[in-house]
Amino acid sequence: MIVKVCGMRRPENIREVERAGADWMGFICYQRSPRFVPSTPLYLPVQSKRIGVFVNADYETIITRASELRLDYLQLHGSESPALCQKLRAKGFRLIKAFSFRSSSEVERTNEYVPYCDYFLFDTPCREYGGSGRSFDWNILSSYHGNTPFLLSGGICPESLEALSGFHHPAWAGIDLNSGFETAPAHKDVAKLKHFIKQFRLLTNK
Repeated sequence: MIVKVCGMRRPENIREVERAGADWMGFICYQRSPRFVPSTPLYLPVQSKRIGVFVNADYETIITRASELRLDYLQLHGSESPALCQKLRAKGFRLIKAFSFRSSSEVERTNEYVPYCDYFLFDTPCREYGGSGRSFDWNILSSYHGNTPFLLSGGICPESLEALSGFHHPAWAGIDLNSGFETAPAHKDVAKLKHFIKQFRLLTNK
């Protein structure tokens, strides 16, 4: 199971979270986010994959930030079109497309993105485009029958282990952690995070 820790910015905290066992680390390239990364941090992870999170950014902005941050994946967290995904894919980028569902009938929106995305990320519907600290009804995902693997996001916190132990889906590939482990925006509680990752790995045996 992939453990992605999103909303990173401070160099020393990045080092600590990497040592805590994060597989992926998210850097938010959306100016309206309190976790926005305005410039390249003095330290970028080496062991953890680097994920850039964009919200309705234009093509040139995306490829510029991708180069600056030396990104491994692009996470598109807004209403980006399949055409943009196709263009980025043709450029050689690996993509994660985020979706928020209010009902099971909305799950089919993923279909037209399948040819271009390596992963999906399923998050809580909110105006802020993620980082809300709120969860959503995971039962909605029983309507997802695709083969594209997905990360589960939205309000996951130290108290979520029991709920995660009861969640099962053949395409489930990991979790996305953010505000549930913060002491301040873009600063993670490393001890809490390290303990949770250890328990989650025991829970999933992966």
